[in-house]
Amino acid sequence: MASLLQITKASKRYGEQILLDGAEATLNDNINVGFIGRNGAGKSTLLRILLGEEELDSGEVIRHPTLRLGYLRQHDPFLPGETSLEYLMRDSGQPSWKCGEVAGQFELKGAYLDGPIAKLSGGWQTRVKLSALLLHEPNLLLLDEPTNFLDLRTQILLEHFLRDHRAAALVVSHDRSFLNSTCTHTLDLSRGKLTSYPGKIDAFLEFEKESRARWEREREAILTKRRHLEDFVARNKARAATAALAQSKAKMLEKLIVPESISDGPSANIRAPRIDPRKGIALRCKNLSIGYPEREIASDVQLEIDHGVRAAIVGDNGQGKTTFLRTVVDSLKPLSGEVRWGFGCKLGVYAQHVYTSLPENFTVLEYLRSQAARGKKEQEILDLAGAFLFSGPAAQKAISVLSGGERARLCLAGLLLSDYNILILDEPGNHLDVDTIEALADALVAYEGTVIFTSHDRHFTNKVASCIVEVRDGRVINYSGQYQAYLDKVNEEIEAGERELASARTKLPAEVAKPAKSASRAAFKNEKDARKQLKIVEKTIAQLDEQKKTLNGQLMNTSNANEALRLHNEVMAVSSQLTEAEDRWVELNELIENAA
Repeated sequence: MASLLQITKASKRYGEQILLDGAEATLNDNINVGFIGRNGAGKSTLLRILLGEEELDSGEVIRHPTLRLGYLRQHDPFLPGETSLEYLMRDSGQPSWKCGEVAGQFELKGAYLDGPIAKLSGGWQTRVKLSALLLHEPNLLLLDEPTNFLDLRTQILLEHFLRDHRAAALVVSHDRSFLNSTCTHTLDLSRGKLTSYPGKIDAFLEFEKESRARWEREREAILTKRRHLEDFVARNKARAATAALAQSKAKMLEKLIVPESISDGPSANIRAPRIDPRKGIALRCKNLSIGYPEREIASDVQLEIDHGVRAAIVGDNGQGKTTFLRTVVDSLKPLSGEVRWGFGCKLGVYAQHVYTSLPENFTVLEYLRSQAARGKKEQEILDLAGAFLFSGPAAQKAISVLSGGERARLCLAGLLLSDYNILILDEPGNHLDVDTIEALADALVAYEGTVIFTSHDRHFTNKVASCIVEVRDGRVINYSGQYQAYLDKVNEEIEAGERELASARTKLPAEVAKPAKSASRAAFKNEKDARKQLKIVEKTIAQLDEQKKTLNGQLMNTSNANEALRLHNEVMAVSSQLTEAEDRWVELNELIENAA
């Protein structure tokens, strides 16, 4: 097994902050590694070092001579008005036919390939960026939060690709389900050290938990022994008869060293708001239509959510999850019908746009104190601030200098210090590391109020949700089943589509089917036979091309997710047949030229 990249004695610091302290790790060929660590630990810095965009203070990164890195960046590298195909050709320098061939692996064909890339959803744009990576033929992929803002179906397609792709990958992600599905090894960055673990993230986190518990036991045993020795020395050092023994115990005391913490700072400690639990219906939607004046998203919504329920709002991107949430919290007026909250409901809302309205003149702690429910102790506020990475000097930062991610974390922390009995959370796990996401999930499970949330993190959703509400095809309905059953259903739909596509690719009109190369020349006794076959193939190409144009037109005009999936699969199948027919046309032309 080739060692593609080796990190040895790597050190890097910014001012007083130590990111790498003699860190070491090796990345081998054909192994997918999940790269985890707390926010701010230095994961992005290490990626930039591996890419050659930053230098180590000391140490070395040894690259194998055959190493070809491919990097999936979080920002969009597209030019205004650029199509997917134009971007792929510009980025890779490859011809259009090669770009189209690779893009087809991610179902990028037709309008998805030839249309403006700016009009594609975030999930489809990620597929374009992945296609660009493969065109450079890397043997080590660096993927930085590849699941950010991807809907469930696109995440599953990406998982299938990573499992089947013959290359190594280093995947930075806070999504445990995604890492478990795609990575067989784990790399953790903590306190400047890299820890390589030959197993999946769940096994690593369990190993880490056991190590931390063992450290706690050792530490407590040594502290207990220290207290006994200190007490003995204090009681006996002044007595002549026991002074020598006390001195001996004092030397033993000096040698007792409390083991250094193995964790990267204190564990996230998040407590949900303490509220008086209520019963009955919390939310009732009656004859509700949601959307915008120019476009209706969903209609005839009849929905009830009881107090104490933790409802996950699920569905593909663009189906209307955020529109539904905005409607129920009254930031978007319904087109018709009504939204009614139960008596005594106090709503706390976390959304991606909320943090833009934070008071700029407050510090972090001043804001948290202003949001805390009556009776909250200062230590509780400090503990929660620390859990969301606002400890020490960071707690005194002015809101005006906080980044978008820091503001988002601050908003979420403020909600959890309140006394709201309804929490509306839109992607609460964004900007949080694995430990904090897990702590937040535990807190929400213990919360006695009502939670209505969206999340692309399957592990988080599966742990928190007690009920599923699906937004799909213009409907908002209570899905009768647990989240795992919903995941199984979506997986079955995707696998059925992949099987249908694979089957369609094998079906080609008999007159276009390509004979084996060894028999191809013998198949035509003269040039006349070849020209006759060429006309048949040309007619088939024209028919397939027209069929593809018709399907693409239907695909661009449909808003029904099931219909779009069916049309998309048909476009893929026709495109595959068209490619094979065009290849056959080229071969026939060569035969005719040689015969002439």
